Order: sequence, then C-alpha cells, then structure tokens
Amino acid sequence: MSTTGSFSAAARELGCTQPAVSQQMKALESSAGTPLLIRAGREMRLTQAGQALVRHASGILAGLTAAEEEVAAIAGLRAGRVRLVSFPSGSSTLVPGALAALRAAHPGTRVSLVEAEPPRSVEMLRDGDCDIALAFRYGAACGEWDDLVVRPLLADRLVGLVPEGHRLAGAETVGIGELAGEPWIAGCPRCRRQLVEVCETSGFTPRIDFATDDYPAVIGLVGAGLGVAVLPELAIESVRAKGTRTVTVEPAVEREIVALTLPDLAQVPAVAATLDELARAATR
Repeated sequence: MSTTGSFSAAARELGCTQPAVSQQMKALESSAGTPLLIRAGREMRLTQAGQALVRHASGILAGLTAAEEEVAAIAGLRAGRVRLVSFPSGSSTLVPGALAALRAAHPGTRVSLVEAEPPRSVEMLRDGDCDIALAFRYGAACGEWDDLVVRPLLADRLVGLVPEGHRLAGAETVGIGELAGEPWIAGCPRCRRQLVEVCETSGFTPRIDFATDDYPAVIGLVGAGLGVAVLPELAIESVRAKGTRTVTVEPAVEREIVALTLPDLAQVPAVAATLDELARAATR
C-alpha cells in the first residue's frame, strides 16, 4: 500500500480483490488501535503509525523468511542438534559407530554426548536436559517407562570374569554358586544390586571387596587376582581384558539395552535418524 498508493493497485500486485485488501487494512488498524492510512485526493497515504509499521515490516518479513529456511533445513536433516546421554559401556561400543554413520549420512546434524547411568539418564530426558537416553534395565518394572518411546536395541548377557590362573578359568559354564567363597569386584550401583540378587537366589551373599563404576578398573582388579566379577558382555567388549578369562555363568542373566526419547521428540527428523543409527549399530 505504501508503494502502490491505492487499495486497487495493491490488490492487483498481491493477486487478490480490492475488498479483501480493504478488510485486511481495517483489521490491521483495529489491532493497532490507530489509523494507519489517510486518503489524500485519489491516493492513500501512510499516517505516522503506518510509516512506523512499514519500517519494521521488512525486518519482520526477513526474519520470517530466515526462520522458514532454518526450519526447512532441520526438517530435511541439513541442520539440527541431538543431545545424547549414554552409560559408559554404551558410549564406547554402540555410540561411536552410530554417530559416525549419522555424520556420513547427514553431515549437517550435530550430536552432543554426556555420560550418565540410569535412572539419572532417564531423569535427564524427562527434565528436558537431553533428547535421547541410552539406558538399560534388568527386568521391566511396571510402568517404569510408560511415558516414553522405548526403542529396544539388544539383550546384553552377563558373563563371569576370573583371573587367568583361577581354578575355573578353563570352564565353559560356571554355576554362580561355585563362586560363593570368592572375593568379588562389583560394578555400577544398579549392576551391584543385580549381582547381590542373583547370588542370594543361589544361596549366598557375595563378599564384595571392591566396588567401582569404572569397568576397566573392575577388569584390572580381576586381572591382578584380587577377585572375580560378573559384567555385561558390552562392558568387556570395550576393554582389553588383560590377565582375565570370561566364563558363561548360570543362571543366565541379561540386561535390556534401549534408546529412550519423549513421544514428541520421536517425530523430530534428527532424533529419529539417531535412533535408527543406534539400532543399526546394535545389530552390528
């Protein structure tokens, strides 16, 4: 209107009818609470308020265009950010391959990584501090993750770890009760609780001499002959288990490895692509 001089000319330029332009201007003036145009002869001129609105309009339109372009880039995976939290053995085994594949397919998508064990990692997801939580659990607690999207990745069996010279180092299968009199090295708190439960089911309480969240430290302590341990296969895979032997332990115990996200986040292209690559990494 400020350049065409009339409703009719503005309508022709915009490809709509003159009454439609007139109605839009009346609505805009009503919203502004002051006249924006005045008639001067056959032409329409801007009031001082109208001139102020025009000055800001070009910046607003440019901002909208930039916003549309950025949203389109995110939707097309040419841009975007995913905040991932993972437990340590997942960070060293599943995450590297998944993120390398994601970067190769979508180089504009950035992923940040921090480490936390469940349930802390799940709390971070619910609090909005991450977009995907790589987590695990031993058995499904009723309603534990009902509010989340759960992407199953793999079943990670627990295996026994004994020093090289141990009496059971050459055994194919070991009943956990055969380790009843041994000193134990325990892992993270959740794994530690699971160990005690399994041992007590077999009729004994393990004597835990050392406890550490650091899986390489557990393996190092076993390798030095200071005790035995039961660890997830994923944890052993990520560390050179020098001076130790792995044995199959009965009864079999597995932990479920999953990727978690919020229902709305699961629809975000970058989050969905990251979940897919985590699942592919797990099959490898």
